[in-house]
Amino acid sequence: MEEKENCVRVTRAMKRKAEEAAASIERTPTKERVVLGELPRLQNAGAPLIEPEPQKRKSRTKSRAAKKARTIIPELLPPKTEEVETTPSDPQMCEPYARDIYDYLHNLEVDPNRRPLPDYLAKIQKDITANMRGVLVDWLVEVAEEYKLLSDTLYLTVSYVDRFLSFNSLNRKMLQLLGVSSMLVASKYEEITPPHVEELCYITDNTYTKEEVCKMEADILKVLKFELGSPTIKTILRRFNRVAEEGKDPDLNFEFLGYYLAELSLLDYNCVKFLPSLVAASVVFLTRFIIHPRIYPWTSSLQQYAGYKPSELKECVLIIHDLYLGRRGGSLQAIREKYKRHKFKCVAVMPSPPEVPAYFFEDLIE
Repeated sequence: MEEKENCVRVTRAMKRKAEEAAASIERTPTKERVVLGELPRLQNAGAPLIEPEPQKRKSRTKSRAAKKARTIIPELLPPKTEEVETTPSDPQMCEPYARDIYDYLHNLEVDPNRRPLPDYLAKIQKDITANMRGVLVDWLVEVAEEYKLLSDTLYLTVSYVDRFLSFNSLNRKMLQLLGVSSMLVASKYEEITPPHVEELCYITDNTYTKEEVCKMEADILKVLKFELGSPTIKTILRRFNRVAEEGKDPDLNFEFLGYYLAELSLLDYNCVKFLPSLVAASVVFLTRFIIHPRIYPWTSSLQQYAGYKPSELKECVLIIHDLYLGRRGGSLQAIREKYKRHKFKCVAVMPSPPEVPAYFFEDLIE
């Protein structure tokens, strides 16, 4: 009997526990999946959530009157200006200081101590002609290509040759020695690893000894008074090209053609009298003409930046154009062969009209 009562008590206890468990389940709310945007924004795990005060809440609903008052009349709006996409500037061009840099370079190029005499062949030299000078420059281009020298080294070399010949009469047998020694000085100024003296002696077929090259190097430095950092055509042409491209992406055909014309100008003695900035401006003028023969090649922005009018460029432009067409220096082929390569987009074979129209040299109306 006692065992039966115990079983009844156990059964009643289990039933009571089951009823209590069922009641607790009914009191616990079921969890729902919540979208990320609906999750409450918690500041800290232990800090209570601070609700904004009711009076500071902004109502997102606007009355019809308010919406009507905020209606904009299109006719009263100022005209929209189209946003022009500009290419990222080249940090090496130093655009914020471009004007000051160009003014500094211009002051250097007009310094008489850094300029050759415009007529030194007639006044100083007795045994050297303009043709000999052209042959020397053409050969120096080959030497620069052989030793993979920078074009800046070539321009400085020719500048040193002209400046030396402006003050010292030289025998024609020593002209090649002057050329290789000038290239040695320019290489030490521009190159990271300039060629050795022995290499420059070898390139002359050992016509000159190492001692002779070093002696001529010392003479050049004395005549130049160690003022070696003159601005060249290439230095200024880089900046003019940026203005000529008018903020567009760099055009390799345009740049290579300009460099080709600039190197051609080194061949002609008649270009010695022009400032490097004037030659660079003439190169830009002629480059634009060759690429677009029917478009006026000079612009007001180029005139303002370069400081030259079309009429001031006429003589130099015509000389370089004759060089390009082979009417001058036709026998000098080193530069022409250099720019016939695919490396330079074969710009040396680009066609050009035989004449530049005279009205292209008329000054712009300001």
